[in-house]
Amino acid sequence: MTTSFALALHGGAGTISPQSMTPEKEQAYREALGEALAIGYAVLQRGGSALDAVELAVRSLEDCPLFNAGRGAVFTHEGHHEMDAALMDGRTRAAGAVTGVRTVQNPIRAARLVMEKTEHVLLGYPGADELARQHGLPTQPAEYFFTQHRYEQLQEALAEGRMRLDHSEALTTDAPLAEPSAFPNEDPKKKMGTVGAVALDLHGNLAAATSTGGMTNKQHSRIGDSPIIGAGTFADNRTCAISCTGHGEFFLRAVVAYDISCLIEYRGLSLAEACRVVVHDKLAPIGGEGGLVAVDAAGNVALPFNSEGMYRAYQTSANAAPFVAIYQ
Repeated sequence: MTTSFALALHGGAGTISPQSMTPEKEQAYREALGEALAIGYAVLQRGGSALDAVELAVRSLEDCPLFNAGRGAVFTHEGHHEMDAALMDGRTRAAGAVTGVRTVQNPIRAARLVMEKTEHVLLGYPGADELARQHGLPTQPAEYFFTQHRYEQLQEALAEGRMRLDHSEALTTDAPLAEPSAFPNEDPKKKMGTVGAVALDLHGNLAAATSTGGMTNKQHSRIGDSPIIGAGTFADNRTCAISCTGHGEFFLRAVVAYDISCLIEYRGLSLAEACRVVVHDKLAPIGGEGGLVAVDAAGNVALPFNSEGMYRAYQTSANAAPFVAIYQ
């Protein structure tokens, strides 16, 4: 047993304009982040596992329509939902992930099911949905995942002929990305809609979990970094646990989560320095916008991002006051 434990979570990063954030909306986001943090932290406080803590925290965010995951997932080009999730146990490096699920109420539960009940790591639609049904996970009809705000985002994206990363605003600038976009019609003023959590428990074990609804108006069953172990999600007791949020194509190319772990393991960098190198020195110059939450084996927490804002929160046994923030 150790005496340290910690939990950090995020609800997406990107161009979060203070001008478009009403006090009521900001309060709603803060309350949702705080509720998820309290749920996961309570698990750690009573000696529960990091794995349970991150799963329950992410489930709370999936059930909140404010975030692009679970109930708040965005619409695809075809007008339905394709959700991705991943979870990893730092103690054993076991992992489970699902991609493209359409009916599972909490995709993160399906990811854990893959890890614990199959010999596989990543399952896609329709098999992942069928596995969830076979094991009695709650499923929902399409109406459950419908929110008017997300539907209006789809209509705007269809009219503009572009894909959007979550709550994208109307295009108001011609400023290019640092690198030509992987999607020529993508709006460069964007938000990244993913939720995730990382934790260290009293037994010294780390865990990470990530869940997303993907991109508004996405086509061809596009998959981002969230369900890919080593890119958007990673945990290893020897180093750290990472959950990412951002422009998935760049996070995939940079293998962000594992790169941070490698900088700690092979170069001896601190968690904070490893995160800074990857998020600011490697991602930013090539146009990789976003951020991540991280915790290491000593209970240190990092929440770096290179975008205008990131919905984030953390709480540790060393600093019992919860921290919740959106902007810099």
